[in-house]
Amino acid sequence: MTITAGFASGAYQAARNLASSQAASSGAAAAFGSAAAGAAPGGFGQMLTQALEGAAASGRAAETQVVSAATGKGNLVEVVTAVAESEAALQTLVAVRDRVISAYEEIMRMPI
Repeated sequence: MTITAGFASGAYQAARNLASSQAASSGAAAAFGSAAAGAAPGGFGQMLTQALEGAAASGRAAETQVVSAATGKGNLVEVVTAVAESEAALQTLVAVRDRVISAYEEIMRMPI
């Protein structure tokens, strides 16, 4: 797989957007996590909150690597690796979100 500058830039932007949107919605995620955790300790809400925090952390790590490379102190391989990890975390979260929406739609189609 060849990684181009456009690919790395797109992954970086996606991770940055995820980190900023996660920071903006941290109150809602925390509320959802605490509500679900109240129903079942270590439940789905807590897992979802941890996944969001992990994806945001990987985005911050990628951003740190990009800044260090831009200042001439970083290694390009480490930058690409961090950005790829961040992109994989983002793609995983999007896939989980899509499955949750699909499950919700299926439940809504069930007869009462």
